[in-house]
Amino acid sequence: MGAKMKVVASDQTKTITKQVTGMKGGLRTMPFIISNESFEKVASFGLQANMILYLVFEYHLDAATGSSILFLWSALSNFTPIIGAFLADSLWGRFHVISMGTIVSLFGMIVLWLTAILPQTRPHDCDPYKEKCVRANTAQVMLLFASFGLMSIGAGGIKPCSLAFGTDQLDNPDNPNNERRLQSFFNWYYASVGVSVMLAVTVIVYIQDQIGWVVGFGVPVGLMFLSTVFFFLGSSLYVKVPPNKNLSAGFLQVFAAAWKNKNLALPPKNFDAWYSPKGSKFVTPTDKLRYLNKACIIRSPEKDIGPDGLAKDPWSLCTVRQVEELKALIRVLPIWSSSIIISVIISQHAFPVLQAKSMERHLFGNIKIPAASFSVFGILTLTIWVAIYDRIIVPLISKYTKRPRGLSFKQRIGGGLAISCLAMAVAAEVERHRRQTAIREGFSNKPEGVVGMSARWMIPQHCLIGLAEALNAIGQLEFYYSQFPKSMSSIAVALLMLGFGVGSLVGSLLVTIIADATRKGGVSWVSSNLNKAHYDYYYWIVAGLSVVNVFYFLLCSWAYGHCEDKKIWDEGEGEAEEELSKSGEYAVMFSA
Repeated sequence: MGAKMKVVASDQTKTITKQVTGMKGGLRTMPFIISNESFEKVASFGLQANMILYLVFEYHLDAATGSSILFLWSALSNFTPIIGAFLADSLWGRFHVISMGTIVSLFGMIVLWLTAILPQTRPHDCDPYKEKCVRANTAQVMLLFASFGLMSIGAGGIKPCSLAFGTDQLDNPDNPNNERRLQSFFNWYYASVGVSVMLAVTVIVYIQDQIGWVVGFGVPVGLMFLSTVFFFLGSSLYVKVPPNKNLSAGFLQVFAAAWKNKNLALPPKNFDAWYSPKGSKFVTPTDKLRYLNKACIIRSPEKDIGPDGLAKDPWSLCTVRQVEELKALIRVLPIWSSSIIISVIISQHAFPVLQAKSMERHLFGNIKIPAASFSVFGILTLTIWVAIYDRIIVPLISKYTKRPRGLSFKQRIGGGLAISCLAMAVAAEVERHRRQTAIREGFSNKPEGVVGMSARWMIPQHCLIGLAEALNAIGQLEFYYSQFPKSMSSIAVALLMLGFGVGSLVGSLLVTIIADATRKGGVSWVSSNLNKAHYDYYYWIVAGLSVVNVFYFLLCSWAYGHCEDKKIWDEGEGEAEEELSKSGEYAVMFSA
């Protein structure tokens, strides 16, 4: 006996759909969105690049402690995006989450600026290399951490949503060039962020070094204010896709329903009593992670389904699509975890700055660049690679691979991991040579001295890290975006941020363990006195972990299976289904 129920979308649903697909969005919104992201990046990275020097010389922290704090700050700034993504995709919408994040970031930068303006917010001035300095008191540290916390919360609103919000303005499945246009948007968006970071680590860092912290922190505050103004100016032009309020609860509902139905035997493949909207692509669940399929089994249509076509208890019965969305998230986690170690490498900000500060930094003639500005070579490499790859390599490779995007997702992710191993090996060798030069020149007991070795030797490692990030990070973004429905696009972006967050935690833990395990006579491998420490050994440890991680990625990639050019989600059906679910109007197809 079979029964079918069909419902028509309500006027409210039609209004929402018309608003989303109306005469809004498009390229005219890009200046507002990209300027918001660009100004925010210039401001935030302008503060982060030189922060180790602010902590060492203004708050009198040792190098290992300062580095651990910065790793933890980076971790928090990359954990909050996963919360922001869920809020955007399932509760408030991306526009409102970005708005909140922009305002909170501005307040956080203002608080940090106040620590530079008001002398009582910092310990008394002294040179930590020449005398024993008084550390900051609890109130001073808490004020500093409050600024870090506010900026991290703001980052949680901006980072996961800005890219997805941009795709909302451009994504048009009816356009035959839609996939290629989105791919170019991914690449150029990431490149614009790279240009912003270049400005941050050159111009902003130069201002901090030459004029001081008050002006150096004040300029990012001004830029963040402009970021806020630009974003709100374009408010009337944006496509504001409504959130799928069932998304976050849906994940928990699938787990709960599968657990409640744990005693049910999995049905045969020709079983057709699955809870699925009429016309949905997902009429039956996939065989992967089959235990979760128990969440969408209709045991009794009369008991499980209400007159309106909805499940009477969504914590006991879920749709096939809900189950498949959760499966998509779970399945990518092993490959996602393989990018944690490269996140440790990309997050290496503190130690290279201290190394460059101890080296000769004249680049051309009398031009001396700040220690924190050497990271610009990595960003420049990233930007150049994106431009070359998008305009030259992709058209060339696609002729042979028949893929519109050139290299596969996995090839780019794995290539980035392999190059990161080489980057750490180069960093270790450069530091070994720098340390030997310092000892030979009699600087072993003079940590503040400048050795007779050019900091240009550090450029190759920065370039390799930039290339590794370009391959791995963009590969991850496109991989997640292709494997998830549009309703989870902010979560897809947040996964990349979450990887950086976990990587920063691992980096902080690694520094702490090495500092404690190698401490002898008050000196460890990561001590403030670089000439007595062994940063080269630290880099070799990270390089070794990276090599092991490459083999782990190959295993995860093999286990995941084929994913390239696979149309997993029917976006048109997905959006219609999401809108119908908001108004409580599902069509259920079942037979008994």
